[in-house]
Amino acid sequence: MPTEYEPSEAAVILDEDSLLTLRELCIACSLSAEQVMALMDEGVIEPHRASRSLAFSGVCVRRVRRVVRLEQDLGVNHAGAALALELLEEIEQLRARIRRLERR
Repeated sequence: MPTEYEPSEAAVILDEDSLLTLRELCIACSLSAEQVMALMDEGVIEPHRASRSLAFSGVCVRRVRRVVRLEQDLGVNHAGAALALELLEEIEQLRARIRRLERR
């Protein structure tokens, strides 16, 4: 009988300065390497070229997860999800700009 709680997974905070390998991104998003590569082909994520391997910023995790949700919830393909993601991010930027202007 265990006497101490041991979490099975650790939480990690990722930002644009964080770098993940392809394998780490696949694990974080529960996708195969082929699925991640398809999202790269659609322009959803762009890797940093670190030496001979691919590296992805922490922001890629958020983008990939949003695309997967859009595909599952709306039934759109990669291209449609990529477009929707671009529009959602533009809306977020515009809302942030409006909030900044309203504070003046």
